[in-house]
Amino acid sequence: MANHVSALKRARQTVTRTETNRANTSRLRTALRGLREAISTGDKKAAESAFGATASAIDKAAQKGVLHKNTASRYKSRLKTRVNKLAK
Repeated sequence: MANHVSALKRARQTVTRTETNRANTSRLRTALRGLREAISTGDKKAAESAFGATASAIDKAAQKGVLHKNTASRYKSRLKTRVNKLAK
């Protein structure tokens, strides 16, 4: 365990940041799972509405540093392509 005051503070900050990062990651993964389930059922309307919420979650994750911005863009592009294929 840390002995110095600065090390104790750093340990407290790490705990707080870990909780925040875990919550942000969990929020993203839940949104992605919901969209993928909607796509797998083949329901176009449900998939489109889920895509809006998921795209927002992806953007927020990129903003908070959970994902790189290019990774977020790639996720949205590939998911939108899958949603668009449901119409065909």
